[in-house]
Amino acid sequence: MKILEIKETVFPEVKVTRFARFSDERGYFTELYKKSDFQKIDFLKNVNFVQNNESFSKAGVIRGLHFQWNPYQEKLVRTISGSIIDLFLDIRIGSPTFGKIGAYQLETKPSNDYCEWLWIPKGFAHGLYFLEDSTIEYYCTSEYSPNSETSISPLDPVIDWSLVEKDIATSYKNKLPTATISDRDKAGPTLDQWLKDPRSQFYKY
Repeated sequence: MKILEIKETVFPEVKVTRFARFSDERGYFTELYKKSDFQKIDFLKNVNFVQNNESFSKAGVIRGLHFQWNPYQEKLVRTISGSIIDLFLDIRIGSPTFGKIGAYQLETKPSNDYCEWLWIPKGFAHGLYFLEDSTIEYYCTSEYSPNSETSISPLDPVIDWSLVEKDIATSYKNKLPTATISDRDKAGPTLDQWLKDPRSQFYKY
């Protein structure tokens, strides 16, 4: 696995790992994961992935903002095809950026000579905004636990978008009235409601 670059997003804990594709006239080949190479990356070297998911969504879909405890679930996300805006909301009690959201565009084309993994650690609610029909996959550090997961509503007006590029934030907010969002995600608690939930204390800075 040829790792080209590791960079931070607006949150130092949320990181992007860019790795190479090897292309020729036939197409391309790439190693998506190699344990020995991941062990050389500080924030991934002790991570054990136990579940791998794939998801397809149509353009205009918004998913999230999801998170899980008992056990905590951290994620490594990439696009298989298409283009998405990956969203990550700081829900860590006491964090100076609590309630602020970050965004990073993940897109994949066969002609690209690289692909990217986005690391979503504990303490961040995770969401997705699909710019076009797209397929994603994500490795998880724990199995799905339906009795210990919830979400923050993607409609919550209290979420602070000040760290997000203006064009991305505007695109997302303009899309909300017509976006395809599950009833379950719409009904998720707001940040203010979540703060009143005793379980919010599972996420301390």
